[in-house]
Amino acid sequence: MSAPLPSSRIDLVLDLVGAHPIAVTLFVTTVLSAVFLLAPSIDLTVSGWFHAAGQGFPAEQVPFLRDLRALGMFTTRAVIAVFVVVLILKLALPQRPTLIPPRALLFLAASQAIGPGLVVNVVLKEFWGRARPRQTDLFGGDLTFSPPWAIADQCSSNCSFVSGESASSFWMLAFAFVVPVGWRRPVALLALGWALVMSANRIVFGGHYLSDVLLAWCLVLMVILILRQWLLVECGADFNARLEAALTRAGLALRRLIPGSRTPA
Repeated sequence: MSAPLPSSRIDLVLDLVGAHPIAVTLFVTTVLSAVFLLAPSIDLTVSGWFHAAGQGFPAEQVPFLRDLRALGMFTTRAVIAVFVVVLILKLALPQRPTLIPPRALLFLAASQAIGPGLVVNVVLKEFWGRARPRQTDLFGGDLTFSPPWAIADQCSSNCSFVSGESASSFWMLAFAFVVPVGWRRPVALLALGWALVMSANRIVFGGHYLSDVLLAWCLVLMVILILRQWLLVECGADFNARLEAALTRAGLALRRLIPGSRTPA
């Protein structure tokens, strides 16, 4: 049995992650990709745990798990709807402050749109062609297994690589970067727990491989960290005020375009 790492080494690792989070995430993504490419049996073994010969993936028929999946999709859509409502209210009532600080709103909306939206659902899931576990001939289907990052022709749209729902659930971690400091740790833990449950659900359903889930997390985290560095760190202390002023001007301009509306002097 190996001895635990000395606290000094743990502190060193934590300091490295804190100082270079983007580089560390890129490194982890590269290592995970190499592991799953060199040992594709990991994906097959993990999916095989939840497959039953002649029954497919029985978890798909469990009402609680189906409802849990529906809750995950609803939650993501509800959060996006809140962003839209906040923006509409600001434009409709431009003299009032935005309900969510504009810089936080931009960070959250951009990380959702670019991470789970563009990178995962528009680029990877549409063009990489990886069949889902339940679709392959190894688990009762008629398509061929392909490893992660290998562009295949087994799926034409909404494919397995990477997991869209895992990406969306993991994106909730972005809230930990904009809440007050005292809330960041519990929000981060809650978000990670949410992502773990929702992502595990996709694996037991035969909807995704383990690599689909873990690499989705890595890619979304990369987007979150890059946008955090840009929007929350480098844009300066007055960035929020400038965004608020820009939204106010936009709302007032929209009012002038609406016949019969009254613009405050």
